[in-house]
Amino acid sequence: MDAMSGARVSVPTAAALFWLCAPFLDWSGWEWSAAGVYALVGLFFPAAVTLLTFEANRRMGPTVAGTIGSTAPLFAVLGAAIFLGEALGARELIATAIIVLGSMALSRSNGEETGTASAAALWLPWSAAFLRALAQLLTKAGLALWPSPFAAALVGYTVSAAVVWTAGATQAHPLNRDGAAWFAFTGLLNGLAVLAMYCALNAGPVHLVSPIVATYPLFTLVLNAAWLRRERLTARLLAGVAATVSGVVILLVRW
Repeated sequence: MDAMSGARVSVPTAAALFWLCAPFLDWSGWEWSAAGVYALVGLFFPAAVTLLTFEANRRMGPTVAGTIGSTAPLFAVLGAAIFLGEALGARELIATAIIVLGSMALSRSNGEETGTASAAALWLPWSAAFLRALAQLLTKAGLALWPSPFAAALVGYTVSAAVVWTAGATQAHPLNRDGAAWFAFTGLLNGLAVLAMYCALNAGPVHLVSPIVATYPLFTLVLNAAWLRRERLTARLLAGVAATVSGVVILLVRW
């Protein structure tokens, strides 16, 4: 299945899950201004990020696409310092530089046909990383108005479901039953992951939460090698993953 068709299954599946749970939660603290922020986030996250990530995975493979996507802290930490007043010291700057170097190692073409195709698709995971960071910043601001991670996920996913369903009305291909099942499962995992991230943002600063979220390439690498067995794990690829994740670790270590 193509990325648009997959997103039309994945995002609405997560939205449906949140709506099924909604009647069991307390909505007495509803705040319209915060709901507006959550809706704004939903216009591009997870809608646009899902499309970009699915297409990046298809064209580049999950390890490279996932590791470049982990550079969201590069944007989130700087944005949190500028717009939310969070501290940005030497530790954050050093870690950011290491993350960038790791991404550069992953972005270099290896001279093969697949490498050339991957280089042409670099804008996909980089755009997804930027939008993911922007979503974290806006959601953190919204949680300051209404500290309800579930509301943030419900409103955001509802808007995103409408966006992908409308955008794909004339572009998506017919659904494949097996493919749709995988994308639905992916949607449930993504939805729960986003809810967990919003709970973390409600309890802690962006400059700590965003790097922790970015450690997922460790799991991508292990699962991809053990399960999909699709990508050749070269020394450069492993070095890029190691450098990027090392930068994340430095952000978390207290000197």
